[in-house]
Amino acid sequence: MAIDRLRAAKLRREAYPGLWLPEPLISEGPASPEQIHEVADDVSIAFLVLLDCLTPEARAAFLLREVFDVDYEHIAAAIDKSEAASRQIVHRAKQRLTAARGSERQRSRTPPKEQYALLHRLIQAIMDGDFSGIRALLAEEAALVGDFGNKGPSLRHPLSGAQRIAQLYYAHYLRHGRNMRLELAFLNGEWALLRYLQDELESIQAFEFEGGRIAHVRIQRNPEKLASLKRYSDLLTAPNPH
Repeated sequence: MAIDRLRAAKLRREAYPGLWLPEPLISEGPASPEQIHEVADDVSIAFLVLLDCLTPEARAAFLLREVFDVDYEHIAAAIDKSEAASRQIVHRAKQRLTAARGSERQRSRTPPKEQYALLHRLIQAIMDGDFSGIRALLAEEAALVGDFGNKGPSLRHPLSGAQRIAQLYYAHYLRHGRNMRLELAFLNGEWALLRYLQDELESIQAFEFEGGRIAHVRIQRNPEKLASLKRYSDLLTAPNPH
């Protein structure tokens, strides 16, 4: 039954309008920088995207074994494979995810306090309409992807390069000005940027960092995926990590 749901979900994503991103989750703020890395490894948007690249069978087998510690006899029954095949599926999934997470960690060496400060600078530059300031915070080869669902204009392809991404942020400033409010929150085990329009949560942005600049931006703007967060808006704003 679980495999059938994963397969159905995969088919829905293949027919999804535009780019697909996981739903953001509220996280409790970590007590230490070490906890930030530990939590972010497991629930970051980047890792959830990687996890979703596995086949439904591999994803189910990996989660059953690594998260729920299910024995291979029951995993084999769940995915309708032999125990030997199940072991091999989990092993290959772990190899693929470990390699991908290794490159992700290399990208995310910026300490949490510096990430927080960098995002505050981004907020300031956007709200000041400072195009040069925005661009300076972005890595030259930065990339941006957005999940808009079928609500309004969609990014069908990733946006690449500091110049184009800075232009997008600047266009948001020109269009919305002081009707826009930006705040930081701790979601999916990492710092995220919340964008409010007329005091209504409009989008959430997750980031990856490289060399003290922003290397990747993932924007979740699908109202259906933001609905649960809107119900708990009082839990979203994160304290400054001293």
